[in-house]
Amino acid sequence: MNLERLPNNEKLSLCRKYYLGGFAFLPFLWLVNVVWFFKEAFLKPAYTEQLQIKTYVKRSGLGLLLWVAVLTTWITIFQHFRAEWGVVADYLSFTIPLGIP
Repeated sequence: MNLERLPNNEKLSLCRKYYLGGFAFLPFLWLVNVVWFFKEAFLKPAYTEQLQIKTYVKRSGLGLLLWVAVLTTWITIFQHFRAEWGVVADYLSFTIPLGIP
């Protein structure tokens, strides 16, 4: 999508939709929001909607970092303790590894 063609109020609306969509357990939308709107928020000359876009981009980046931290922590804990958790971990797994833990 070419953001250059959109009027500023539509840019703000789109940025807000991606920001709110990230709360629906879709952190990928926050990543897209940060990548697409970073230049609009921080590198373009000032315009009226820019302050709100900047806020959404910052919050999207923060939410994305939080999701990455939580997901990385969960993956590390699960991989480390999977064998000790026994049947519970097997129910949480899509693929049960073969061999001795």
